[in-house]
Amino acid sequence: MKSTRRGRRGERLPQLEGSNCLVSADEGRKTSVGRSGCPALPEQQIEMLLAPYHLWLEAQRGLSAATVRAYLTDLRQFMAFLAEQGGSPERIYSAGRRDVQAFLAELFRRGEARSSMSRKLAALRSFFQYGLRMGHVRENPAKAVRNPRQEVHQPRVLNVDEIFSVLDADSGTDDDPLRHSRDKALAELLYGSGLRISEALGLNVDDVQLAAGVVRVLGKGNRERMAPLSDSCVPALREWLDDRTLLAAEGEAALFVGMRGGRRMQRREAVRSMDRLGSLAGVSKHFSPHALRHSFATHLLDGGADLRSVQELLGHRRLTTTQRYTQVSLEHLMRVYDAAHPKAAPDAVADTPPAESRKTDNRQ
Repeated sequence: MKSTRRGRRGERLPQLEGSNCLVSADEGRKTSVGRSGCPALPEQQIEMLLAPYHLWLEAQRGLSAATVRAYLTDLRQFMAFLAEQGGSPERIYSAGRRDVQAFLAELFRRGEARSSMSRKLAALRSFFQYGLRMGHVRENPAKAVRNPRQEVHQPRVLNVDEIFSVLDADSGTDDDPLRHSRDKALAELLYGSGLRISEALGLNVDDVQLAAGVVRVLGKGNRERMAPLSDSCVPALREWLDDRTLLAAEGEAALFVGMRGGRRMQRREAVRSMDRLGSLAGVSKHFSPHALRHSFATHLLDGGADLRSVQELLGHRRLTTTQRYTQVSLEHLMRVYDAAHPKAAPDAVADTPPAESRKTDNRQ
């Protein structure tokens, strides 16, 4: 069933013979039947091909665990696509530019989001780049394929009144005061410091320096930065650190822990936590934990912060990533102009809702 062949530099490459079928792209956990009716290959045979690349991603690229999982899932999906065209898993080593383009066309036909298609293309580029280094392939066929044109999505942002309602939600209406203490500290950190949810959940207790008013954050690409804590975040974190001792499992280093088992809090539980705070605060629209980070950036720009400073606070590698928030702030400025300037178009004033109130508070 299994044999090996050698790459350009003599490395032994896993090879599967006697089958033209491949498992589904569903993270290698399930089996499926392809269009030819062949049974899916076992998970271990697929993982044999991906294991060296998996190790390379973790050791050399410094990508987050979530990105590594996504890349591996994308590669399994590409391998499944190639198998449906006829071939073995090893066919990925001989894939060309037309195969990559056909894969993207199939994703488009299925209604895949363009952002997801771009990520899958990035996963393929990374895999073939690894193949070049190892001598498994002679070229990177995904490098010549352009990213799909992206849809323009404005970040979902809560206004200042909604933010204050969430952060000031009455704990008396929560049936679990320990959970509320944790959720409030998490929300204060996400909005007050502009952290990604993955960054906040990845924090350890030792990363928090309450006396100095900063927290050490490990961002994307293992880039470390110091993020300031807002005046209202410090007491919220201090209260949670006291309560945390009642929940955390022995030896657990994570700052935020789950209600069951006392281990590091997971993303799904964090999403439910923000939903719960929004419900307690009476905020009608659903918002994700990341919306608090978007709100942090937008409110800073509304308050006059320069773009470069906001980039540093957010931990963005490129300024262009931060610039998407300027459009949101520009729209707010236009509403203020239309509502207040005597030369503004009357129709624009009539059609524009009143500018959002801006409270002053020590949170910022």
